[in-house]
Amino acid sequence: MTKKVLVPIDGSTQSDDALEHALEEFGDDDITVFHVIDPVDAGYSSPVAIPGGSEEWYESAKEEGEALFEEAQDVADEYGVTLDSATELGRPARTIVEFADDEGFDHIVMGSHGREGVSRILLGSVAETVVRRATMPVTVVR
Repeated sequence: MTKKVLVPIDGSTQSDDALEHALEEFGDDDITVFHVIDPVDAGYSSPVAIPGGSEEWYESAKEEGEALFEEAQDVADEYGVTLDSATELGRPARTIVEFADDEGFDHIVMGSHGREGVSRILLGSVAETVVRRATMPVTVVR
């Protein structure tokens, strides 16, 4: 039976490593790369007070996601695998878990940012939250 494997990507080295792992371990299954557009990232870089500013930020974030998907497919081509892709807007950990549940994924493979100390306490860990909340197995690649 073919598994549905979700690989969240964000352009980091860790998410690249997670994609490589998924392609090596689950290359015969259905792999979907998933990018979450976090509205918190808009922060001060987006002129949200200017009419249309938030729309411009969102469109730019979507384009960045599409570029990540193209890069991921280039890697997958080396394995002879065609990837599916999806983008959602929301807080990363919650959005990953909800999407995986809603779409019936069997496994999540994701990178760990390896935060330590104060930054981990203050920022939390997307991977840690996904591991705690997901209803399916999660592989965290370091």
